[in-house]
Amino acid sequence: MTSEAAVSTSPAISSTPVKRDYYFLRSFVAGGVAGCCAKTTIAPLDRIKILLQAQNPHYKHLGVWSTLKAVPKKEGFLGLYKGNGAMMVRIFPYGAIQFMSFDKYKKVQLHKKIGISGHIHRLVAGSMAGMTAVICTYPLDVIRARLAFQVTGEHRYTGIANAFHTIYLKEGGILGFYRGLTPTLIGMAPYAGFSFYTFGTLKSLGLKHFPELLARPSSNNPDVLILKTHANLLCGGVAGAIAQSISYPLDVARRRMQLGAVLPDSEKCVSLSKTLTYVYNEYGVKKGLYRGLSLNYIRCIPSQAVAFTTYEFMKQTLHLN
Repeated sequence: MTSEAAVSTSPAISSTPVKRDYYFLRSFVAGGVAGCCAKTTIAPLDRIKILLQAQNPHYKHLGVWSTLKAVPKKEGFLGLYKGNGAMMVRIFPYGAIQFMSFDKYKKVQLHKKIGISGHIHRLVAGSMAGMTAVICTYPLDVIRARLAFQVTGEHRYTGIANAFHTIYLKEGGILGFYRGLTPTLIGMAPYAGFSFYTFGTLKSLGLKHFPELLARPSSNNPDVLILKTHANLLCGGVAGAIAQSISYPLDVARRRMQLGAVLPDSEKCVSLSKTLTYVYNEYGVKKGLYRGLSLNYIRCIPSQAVAFTTYEFMKQTLHLN
């Protein structure tokens, strides 16, 4: 039986442009659904992360678990999902573009063209896929961050459309939607790269050395081995933890720059280097650059598990294996 890692992602029946386009449409849907399911699962933790990263005045004196309990008391249970609507609008194309881009970049034979190893090729493909998805969906991420940062009773924006309109008019037009893009891209390169690389490497090792324990045949193509759910959970969790540890300070800087005028100290967060320097000098490493990291470790296991497991399920449902 052939492992999934060794099977081409192109369907055997895709001999015409029409069928090939349909394949990529199915791939797009599979990635989008996987992203939405993963983000909805951890939406409350995402809201808490944004509140802590940006030192929201209502919660900055609290830790992760205290904030998780305080938000429902102050804003109701749905307060944990504030900004999730904008997240879903963003994450469907984000997840779809990221998974599709990774498959595309993997097929570009960089290791042959410029002499890099296969491992570096996988790392570069993951980084490029993450950056491609970010560039295409960044304005929606800004809107989601602004809505999630709001506290009930102190709303600056009434919804997604109002946030778009307000930022466009008051923060420099189109450029207002790309504030913080540089640290996002710099942070996404190692995060997506190491995430895809670690997961792909662990998956290949598992399918090669422990197929009886970790793998099962795909339901729509018995000749292809896929990871079992518990193996997806393990590989995804390790990949997420490693990627987050490397890129987290850049994620903190990104959030502060995205929030812009919403923060009282926004004039000190106008560039990546100034934001990182300010956060370090004002709050230090543990309470500044890595504030909320424990929450990200808790997020990454269920998020990656749901994302990869859903993607594998959708690949079978849509006959992509």
